[in-house]
Order: sequence, then C-alpha cells, then structure tokens
Amino acid sequence: MSRPLLFLDVDGPLNPYAAQPERRPEGYTTIRAAVRPGRPLRVWLNQSHGPALLSLGYDLCWASTWMAEANRWIAPTVGLPALPYVDFGDRLFAERPDGVHWKTETIVAYAAGRPFAWVDDEQGPPDTAYVAAHHPGPALLHHVNPRIGLREPDFAALAEFAAPTGD
Repeated sequence: MSRPLLFLDVDGPLNPYAAQPERRPEGYTTIRAAVRPGRPLRVWLNQSHGPALLSLGYDLCWASTWMAEANRWIAPTVGLPALPYVDFGDRLFAERPDGVHWKTETIVAYAAGRPFAWVDDEQGPPDTAYVAAHHPGPALLHHVNPRIGLREPDFAALAEFAAPTGD
C-alpha cells in the first residue's frame, strides 16, 4: 500500500510571511530568493521543518506558486530533497465563481484518489466540500496560520492522519 501524499505550500506553512516584518520568528533563518526579476523576496525558513516533514510517513509534494523553484530555494534550506511539484499551469491564480481555491481542483486531480493531506494557509469550507465531492480517498485539508507557520500541533495532526489504522 502506498503512503499518503502531503501537499506542501511554502508561503504560510514554511515561510510565516504574515509575521511582524521586523521580527524574524525564533528558529528561522532568512534567505533572499531571486525567483522573479526585480527585488528578491525575503523568506523565513526553519531548518527543523525538513527532517520533521520527512519523518511523518508521507510522500511529499510541493503545492505552491513556487512550483519547481521550491526545489532550488526552499528544499536545501529546510533540509528536504528535491520533491515533485504540482504544476498549476494556466490555473495559477485563476479565480472560481464557487469560492473554491484555485489550487484545489488541480491537487485533487494530481492525487488521483490517493489519500492526501494538504498544508496551506488559504483553504476554506468550499475547498473541503469540493474535496469531499470529488476525491474518493481520505483527505485532510490542514490550515496553517501564516503568522506563525508550522508548529508542533500541526505536525501532530499530520502524523495522526498518516498513521496506519490497523484495519
């Protein structure tokens, strides 16, 4: 039996971008990522997150606007190997009239019925309803506060979801 997927957003869960701008959270390091022309992005990352994520029992996958760039800028700093990523293509930032987040449909398609957890700071009730209606396997949409990023209770919830049920 395959392990569940863990779809990882960068900004919010790994980079607590909404924290006070003049106060880097304790345990985080700052990188300046030149992912787009112009001014580099300030990104705060915690080096303990990679090993913690790897220990959870998931197959990890980026589900972020960073897409392939997450392997260049984020993975090495947090201690992750290069990961597959969801390619959002022309759906990147595409608004939907039903309120479902622009990532949701593509994530469900990528999962192809496989159990998954999705860590993000932007899901809401329409996403939960969409996943329930369109995904036949177990799914956990785990919201992370973008002011604080991933914390121990988040890792505990993810570990609980990934734990074998013994059926």
